[in-house]
Amino acid sequence: MTALGGAGGHVLAANLLRAPAAIRPAIDAQFPLCRTAADGTTPTGPLRPLKLAWTASGICTAAAPVAKETGIFARHGLDVDFVNFGASTEMLLEALATGKADAGLGMALRWLKPLEQGFDVKITAGLHGGCMRLLGAPQAGVSDLQSLRGKTIAIADQAGPAKNFFSIYLAERGIDPFKEVEWRQYPGEALTLAVDKGEAQAIAHWDPLTWLFLKERQAGGESARFVEIASNLSEKYATRSCCIIGVNGSLIRNDKPVATALTRAILEGGHVVHQDPRRAAEIFSAYGGKGSVDELAEMLRSHTHNHAPVGPALKQEIALYAEELKVVQVFRPTTNTQRFAEKVYADVLS
Repeated sequence: MTALGGAGGHVLAANLLRAPAAIRPAIDAQFPLCRTAADGTTPTGPLRPLKLAWTASGICTAAAPVAKETGIFARHGLDVDFVNFGASTEMLLEALATGKADAGLGMALRWLKPLEQGFDVKITAGLHGGCMRLLGAPQAGVSDLQSLRGKTIAIADQAGPAKNFFSIYLAERGIDPFKEVEWRQYPGEALTLAVDKGEAQAIAHWDPLTWLFLKERQAGGESARFVEIASNLSEKYATRSCCIIGVNGSLIRNDKPVATALTRAILEGGHVVHQDPRRAAEIFSAYGGKGSVDELAEMLRSHTHNHAPVGPALKQEIALYAEELKVVQVFRPTTNTQRFAEKVYADVLS
């Protein structure tokens, strides 16, 4: 299917839902949740206000502003107000668990530990894969996985998804993430400065910053400052989602149709991101996203915004992550990961 450009992005989701019968099977195969979302009646009456917690500095959340600006939320009867928590995932999760926000978007490997501890938040869908990268600085002696031994990796959060994921990735490949590398925390914008000062030789973080770091060149030269050693689409993770939709447990218990409408709307927003990454980049850029529209669109194309698991597929991904988090001592070794996945997933789409 050809991506729509410019103003076409505004009507893309609606066009998908109203496609002629002759081409509908192909759309249903590629975007099954659009089919589900089209099944009910069009909402009437006043829009239902909702607060959606997000981090506007992460391009992973592009589906939300796309759903807002293209009218998808409104078509699902929702008036969504964004609550931006910047880089503070702790505050975002607390807002969700305490009802200060109705739902949120974030990275599974940052959210799963609080959910193991009992936060009243349910995962309703995966959103996409990709967006975290492990970068090495060749001038500091790091250009591949094995050269990381004895080196320092700059991160923005000691409990963050980048450290969690790449700790797992290193451990699975025979590098002890506790003894053979050091993780040192800096503000996200200062990660490259840590390398410049010789305090770190690698960076583990997420887009858009890591993508932009990859584009940087060494002063006065043609060679890149950084090389990508791995991402969370490497190898077996190529078919794994990293970002999820979380909904306050009380909203699901007390007003499940609203949780359903919100989940469907965000997933439709994600379909627009996949189908028309340039339009999505334009929208995200207007919300303060770093990078040019061309750079942001290229980033979005590098992610898997056509991978949005629900049901058994998503529960399996959650259980796999939980098992892997045991390896790096984030999850309790006694946690039954299959039961955990059943507990934290809520089926709002069937």
